[in-house]
Amino acid sequence: MARAFDSSQYTCTRIFESQAFRRGCRLVAGCDEAGRGALLGPLYAAAVILDPDQPIAGLDDSKKLSAAEREALSVEIRSKAIAFEVVAVEAAEVDAINVYEASRSGMIRALQALKPAPDYVLTDAMPLERGDNSAGFPIPYRSIIHGDARSVSIAAASILAKVGRDARLRELDRRYPQYRLASNKGYGTRDHFASLARYGPCSEHRQTFQPVKDCLLPLFPFNARV
Repeated sequence: MARAFDSSQYTCTRIFESQAFRRGCRLVAGCDEAGRGALLGPLYAAAVILDPDQPIAGLDDSKKLSAAEREALSVEIRSKAIAFEVVAVEAAEVDAINVYEASRSGMIRALQALKPAPDYVLTDAMPLERGDNSAGFPIPYRSIIHGDARSVSIAAASILAKVGRDARLRELDRRYPQYRLASNKGYGTRDHFASLARYGPCSEHRQTFQPVKDCLLPLFPFNARV
Protein backbone atom coordinates (compact mmCIF):
# COMPACT_ATOMS: atom_id res chain seq x y z
CA MET A 1 0.00 0.00 0.00
CA ALA A 2 1.47 3.35 -1.05
CA ARG A 3 2.21 5.79 1.71
CA ALA A 4 0.55 9.19 1.54
CA PHE A 5 2.87 12.12 0.90
CA ASP A 6 3.72 13.99 4.06
CA SER A 7 5.07 17.44 3.15
CA SER A 8 6.27 17.94 6.73
CA GLN A 9 9.29 15.76 5.91
CA TYR A 10 10.65 18.62 3.78
CA THR A 11 12.04 22.02 4.73
CA CYS A 12 11.50 24.94 2.40
CA THR A 13 14.88 26.57 1.76
CA ARG A 14 16.93 28.53 -0.77
CA ILE A 15 19.21 25.56 -1.57
CA PHE A 16 18.10 25.20 -5.19
CA GLU A 17 18.24 28.94 -5.77
CA SER A 18 21.74 29.10 -4.27
CA GLN A 19 22.91 26.31 -6.56
CA ALA A 20 21.67 28.30 -9.56
CA PHE A 21 23.36 31.48 -8.31
CA ARG A 22 26.67 29.63 -7.97
CA ARG A 23 26.39 28.62 -11.65
CA GLY A 24 26.13 32.28 -12.61
CA CYS A 25 22.35 32.67 -12.82
CA ARG A 26 20.99 35.94 -11.46
CA LEU A 27 17.22 35.85 -11.98
CA VAL A 28 15.78 32.55 -10.71
CA ALA A 29 12.03 32.09 -11.09
CA GLY A 30 9.81 29.58 -9.32
CA CYS A 31 6.52 28.47 -10.86
CA ASP A 32 3.57 26.41 -9.68
CA GLU A 33 -0.17 25.97 -10.15
CA ALA A 34 -3.32 25.70 -8.04
CA GLY A 35 -6.62 24.02 -8.78
CA ARG A 36 -5.42 21.11 -10.86
CA GLY A 37 -7.69 18.62 -9.13
CA ALA A 38 -10.80 20.79 -8.85
CA LEU A 39 -14.07 19.97 -10.60
CA LEU A 40 -15.00 23.60 -11.17
CA GLY A 41 -13.33 26.84 -12.09
CA PRO A 42 -10.04 27.86 -13.64
CA LEU A 43 -6.61 26.52 -12.95
CA TYR A 44 -4.26 29.26 -11.76
CA ALA A 45 -0.51 29.37 -12.40
CA ALA A 46 2.07 31.77 -11.04
CA ALA A 47 5.73 32.59 -11.55
CA VAL A 48 7.88 34.56 -9.11
CA ILE A 49 11.43 35.91 -9.09
CA LEU A 50 12.28 36.54 -5.45
CA ASP A 51 14.78 39.20 -4.43
CA PRO A 52 17.61 37.49 -2.49
CA ASP A 53 18.29 40.81 -0.75
CA GLN A 54 14.73 40.90 0.64
CA PRO A 55 14.09 37.48 2.20
CA ILE A 56 10.53 36.59 3.17
CA ALA A 57 10.04 34.59 6.35
CA GLY A 58 7.50 31.76 6.42
CA LEU A 59 7.45 30.77 2.74
CA ASP A 60 6.25 27.19 2.37
CA ASP A 61 3.96 24.92 0.40
CA SER A 62 0.65 26.78 0.24
CA LYS A 63 -1.20 23.65 1.38
CA LYS A 64 0.68 23.77 4.70
CA LEU A 65 -0.38 27.36 5.42
CA SER A 66 -3.64 28.79 6.73
CA ALA A 67 -5.69 31.10 4.53
CA ALA A 68 -4.64 34.07 6.68
CA GLU A 69 -0.96 33.13 6.37
CA ARG A 70 -1.27 32.79 2.59
CA GLU A 71 -2.98 36.16 2.27
CA ALA A 72 -0.32 37.91 4.35
CA LEU A 73 2.52 36.24 2.46
CA SER A 74 0.90 37.07 -0.87
CA VAL A 75 0.99 40.77 -0.02
CA GLU A 76 4.64 40.51 1.02
CA ILE A 77 5.63 38.54 -2.07
CA ARG A 78 4.00 41.11 -4.36
CA SER A 79 5.76 43.90 -2.46
CA LYS A 80 9.26 42.41 -2.36
CA ALA A 81 9.60 40.21 -5.45
CA ILE A 82 11.67 41.34 -8.40
CA ALA A 83 8.85 40.14 -10.65
CA PHE A 84 5.71 38.03 -10.44
CA GLU A 85 2.85 37.00 -12.71
CA VAL A 86 -0.41 35.13 -12.10
CA VAL A 87 -2.52 33.70 -14.94
CA ALA A 88 -5.81 31.82 -15.12
CA VAL A 89 -6.53 28.91 -17.46
CA GLU A 90 -10.30 28.77 -17.74
CA ALA A 91 -12.31 25.57 -17.31
CA ALA A 92 -13.15 25.39 -21.03
CA GLU A 93 -9.46 25.37 -21.92
CA VAL A 94 -8.72 22.77 -19.26
CA ASP A 95 -11.36 20.59 -20.94
CA ALA A 96 -9.97 21.29 -24.40
CA ILE A 97 -6.31 20.44 -23.76
CA ASN A 98 -6.51 18.31 -20.55
CA VAL A 99 -5.52 19.39 -17.07
CA TYR A 100 -1.87 18.33 -17.32
CA GLU A 101 -1.27 20.39 -20.45
CA ALA A 102 -3.28 23.24 -18.91
CA SER A 103 -0.92 23.21 -15.92
CA ARG A 104 2.12 23.33 -18.20
CA SER A 105 0.60 26.01 -20.42
CA GLY A 106 -0.35 28.19 -17.47
CA MET A 107 3.15 28.02 -15.98
CA ILE A 108 4.77 28.86 -19.32
CA ARG A 109 2.45 31.84 -19.83
CA ALA A 110 3.26 33.14 -16.37
CA LEU A 111 7.00 32.72 -16.97
CA GLN A 112 6.84 34.40 -20.38
CA ALA A 113 5.09 37.41 -18.87
CA LEU A 114 7.79 38.04 -16.24
CA LYS A 115 9.68 41.29 -16.62
CA PRO A 116 12.61 41.01 -16.32
CA ALA A 117 12.76 37.54 -17.82
CA PRO A 118 14.36 34.82 -15.69
CA ASP A 119 17.60 33.12 -16.70
CA TYR A 120 16.76 29.97 -14.72
CA VAL A 121 13.48 28.35 -13.65
CA LEU A 122 12.47 25.98 -10.85
CA THR A 123 9.19 24.12 -11.32
CA ASP A 124 7.07 21.93 -9.07
CA ALA A 125 7.50 18.56 -10.80
CA MET A 126 6.41 19.93 -14.18
CA PRO A 127 8.59 19.57 -17.31
CA LEU A 128 8.25 22.75 -19.35
CA GLU A 129 8.64 20.99 -22.68
CA ARG A 130 6.51 18.32 -24.26
CA GLY A 131 8.07 15.09 -25.40
CA ASP A 132 7.31 15.97 -29.04
CA ASN A 133 8.84 19.46 -28.79
CA SER A 134 12.33 19.13 -30.23
CA ALA A 135 13.03 22.84 -29.74
CA GLY A 136 12.52 22.51 -26.00
CA PHE A 137 11.81 25.22 -23.46
CA PRO A 138 14.21 28.13 -24.15
CA ILE A 139 15.22 28.84 -20.53
CA PRO A 140 17.26 26.36 -18.45
CA TYR A 141 15.06 24.83 -15.76
CA ARG A 142 14.88 22.19 -13.09
CA SER A 143 11.77 20.17 -12.26
CA ILE A 144 11.70 19.35 -8.54
CA ILE A 145 9.47 16.69 -7.00
CA HIS A 146 7.48 18.30 -4.16
CA GLY A 147 9.20 21.55 -5.08
CA ASP A 148 6.59 23.72 -3.37
CA ALA A 149 7.68 22.22 -0.04
CA ARG A 150 11.42 22.48 -0.81
CA SER A 151 12.07 25.70 -2.73
CA VAL A 152 11.12 29.17 -1.50
CA SER A 153 10.66 30.40 -5.08
CA ILE A 154 8.25 27.61 -5.98
CA ALA A 155 6.51 28.05 -2.62
CA ALA A 156 6.02 31.76 -3.36
CA ALA A 157 4.47 30.88 -6.72
CA SER A 158 2.20 28.29 -5.11
CA ILE A 159 0.97 30.92 -2.64
CA LEU A 160 0.19 33.50 -5.34
CA ALA A 161 -1.59 30.90 -7.45
CA LYS A 162 -3.64 29.63 -4.51
CA VAL A 163 -4.59 33.10 -3.24
CA GLY A 164 -5.54 34.19 -6.75
CA ARG A 165 -7.68 31.14 -7.37
CA ASP A 166 -9.38 31.33 -3.98
CA ALA A 167 -10.37 34.93 -4.69
CA ARG A 168 -11.85 33.88 -8.03
CA LEU A 169 -13.80 31.05 -6.38
CA ARG A 170 -15.28 33.50 -3.89
CA GLU A 171 -16.54 35.51 -6.86
CA LEU A 172 -18.00 32.38 -8.44
CA ASP A 173 -19.62 31.49 -5.13
CA ARG A 174 -21.69 34.68 -5.36
CA ARG A 175 -22.77 33.68 -8.85
CA TYR A 176 -23.40 30.00 -8.05
CA PRO A 177 -24.22 29.84 -4.31
CA GLN A 178 -25.76 26.38 -4.65
CA TYR A 179 -22.31 24.78 -4.93
CA ARG A 180 -20.83 26.36 -1.74
CA LEU A 181 -17.65 27.29 -3.59
CA ALA A 182 -16.44 29.67 -0.89
CA SER A 183 -15.83 26.65 1.34
CA ASN A 184 -14.99 23.81 -1.08
CA LYS A 185 -13.14 25.95 -3.71
CA GLY A 186 -14.53 23.77 -6.47
CA TYR A 187 -12.97 20.52 -5.24
CA GLY A 188 -14.82 17.23 -5.02
CA THR A 189 -16.03 17.46 -1.44
CA ARG A 190 -19.13 15.74 -0.11
CA ASP A 191 -21.18 18.92 -0.26
CA HIS A 192 -20.04 19.65 -3.83
CA PHE A 193 -21.02 16.15 -4.96
CA ALA A 194 -24.39 16.59 -3.27
CA SER A 195 -24.93 19.90 -5.07
CA LEU A 196 -23.94 18.35 -8.40
CA ALA A 197 -26.47 15.58 -7.88
CA ARG A 198 -29.18 18.08 -7.00
CA TYR A 199 -28.53 20.97 -9.42
CA GLY A 200 -26.30 19.49 -12.10
CA PRO A 201 -23.16 21.15 -13.47
CA CYS A 202 -22.90 24.81 -14.46
CA SER A 203 -20.83 26.33 -17.25
CA GLU A 204 -17.85 26.73 -14.89
CA HIS A 205 -17.60 23.00 -14.24
CA ARG A 206 -14.92 21.01 -16.06
CA GLN A 207 -17.09 18.94 -18.35
CA THR A 208 -14.42 16.28 -19.01
CA PHE A 209 -13.90 15.42 -15.34
CA GLN A 210 -15.66 12.14 -14.56
CA PRO A 211 -17.95 13.24 -11.68
CA VAL A 212 -19.17 16.11 -13.89
CA LYS A 213 -19.52 13.88 -16.96
CA ASP A 214 -21.63 11.48 -14.91
CA CYS A 215 -24.09 14.29 -14.24
CA LEU A 216 -24.37 15.06 -17.95
CA LEU A 217 -25.83 11.66 -18.75
CA PRO A 218 -29.41 11.58 -20.14
CA LEU A 219 -30.83 10.17 -16.91
CA PHE A 220 -30.33 13.60 -15.27
CA PRO A 221 -33.29 15.87 -16.13
CA PHE A 222 -31.83 19.25 -15.20
CA ASN A 223 -30.31 21.89 -17.45
CA ALA A 224 -26.57 21.23 -17.21
CA ARG A 225 -25.37 24.71 -18.26
CA VAL A 226 -27.15 27.20 -16.00
